[in-house]
Amino acid sequence: MSLTFENVTLGQRVLFGYGRAARNLGAEVDRLCARRVMVIAAPPEAEIADRVTTGLPVVLRHSDVRPHVPVEKAEAARAAAAGCGADLLVCVGGGSTTGLAKAVALTTRLPIVAVPTTYAGSEATNVWGLTEASRKTTGVDDAVLPVTVVYDSELTMSLPVGLSVASGLNAAAHCVDSMWAPRTNPINQAFAMEGLRAVVDGLRRIARRPDGVDGRDAALYGCYLSGVAFTSAGSGLHHKICHVLGGAYDLPHAQTHATVLPYVLELNARGAPDAARRIATALGSATPVAGLNALREELDAPRALADYGMRREDIPEAARLVLPYVPADNPVPVGIEELTDMLTRAWAGEPAQDREVD
Repeated sequence: MSLTFENVTLGQRVLFGYGRAARNLGAEVDRLCARRVMVIAAPPEAEIADRVTTGLPVVLRHSDVRPHVPVEKAEAARAAAAGCGADLLVCVGGGSTTGLAKAVALTTRLPIVAVPTTYAGSEATNVWGLTEASRKTTGVDDAVLPVTVVYDSELTMSLPVGLSVASGLNAAAHCVDSMWAPRTNPINQAFAMEGLRAVVDGLRRIARRPDGVDGRDAALYGCYLSGVAFTSAGSGLHHKICHVLGGAYDLPHAQTHATVLPYVLELNARGAPDAARRIATALGSATPVAGLNALREELDAPRALADYGMRREDIPEAARLVLPYVPADNPVPVGIEELTDMLTRAWAGEPAQDREVD
């Protein structure tokens, strides 16, 4: 049987180097001929943002960042960008910060230069998300893809190991979901598995030596590949579940992804044996679930949605909210029963069940 597929890889400039963020960011501002820069950074990243943007033509520093990008925060940031006459957005921080910059770019079409401080991977995607009345809406628009990403592992050194693990497992979820997402193909699968291998290696190194550059570099490299794979392959079941949970119950983004991943992997692996084998190989295990379970145990990963504020009584509603977004070509059929089971076990933190790959 001949190999037939379609692949789209988005154009984006990536500058990678330890201790080079300020230099690389300055070069990009010059290259883009920007004269009025709006910097978006949440208060915890203010010191980093000030350091890497010193000497740039900054006209506004915007710090009102919230997870899941509430519509009212997006509107305020858009008004601020218009009010200061910004011609470039520079976002310094994690996925929430990048998400707010994307919300501004969605309507203003201003270019973004992203400077990540976590392993979210959203800086490599053209996906935006906004939350209104406890419902999160996502979409795709090339205008929100940052024109440049400046990666510098020095900026992640202050990220505690626990948050590094949650953020890195979010990137791992991008990789796993890409193996059976609606537009999966051999190219984005290759990106996904190299990304997963690098993220896993990086997280293990970070856990052993938090101040080591090699681990931080590997995790950043892997998270970039995870974003590229996810953008190309599209959003699979895992991301549909997590986006609904985040918007409806204001659950923390990275921890939610890290917690839900094992149950989606357990469900879908039996319907996609080739993908399951490749995931197991990237995890260095005989089976994908065993590999992920062992990794999560080793890293003391987030375990239960109950730990992050979800109530057991929310599960039936959550299952109903997710159901319309289940991809039609998911490897196995998913109905309300399967969703309820996954959410119940993720809420309680029960171990995902291992099984042999066919």
